Amino acid sequence: MMNNSKEVQVKLMKGLLDMVVLQFLSSQPMHGYQIITKIRKTFGVYFGPSTIYPLLNALEKKGYMKSEWNMQNERPRKVYKLTNEGQNLLNFTEDSLNFICRKIGNPGMPKDDLGEGHIAQPTLRPLMGKIEHVKPLI
Repeated sequence: MMNNSKEVQVKLMKGLLDMVVLQFLSSQPMHGYQIITKIRKTFGVYFGPSTIYPLLNALEKKGYMKSEWNMQNERPRKVYKLTNEGQNLLNFTEDSLNFICRKIGNPGMPKDDLGEGHIAQPTLRPLMGKIEHVKPLI
């Protein structure tokens, strides 16, 4: 059972890595190494530069984040910041995950119960907290 749990966690991390990065950036701008370190501390898994930097470049090309060089330290760092488009994607993903989780939890629930009047609960944040040990979507 332990191997199955880890396998599920790894699959979730692979599928949600871009959203995890956007979620981190929603609280503060970060450079790539900060993101790598925060993923490792939060989830107990190491994604190296060869995974994270292409993901950051892809998310920036799509307009979900922007970057600028911070030249104030000895070592220049490219700092990434969430854009409005990125925040909108993050919000939509949280709503979608909430909908999916509710449908899984209540398979007989009519679609009308989750219609326009439905207020989505933040799903990504609690989900991120539950994934303890866990690679990218893009």
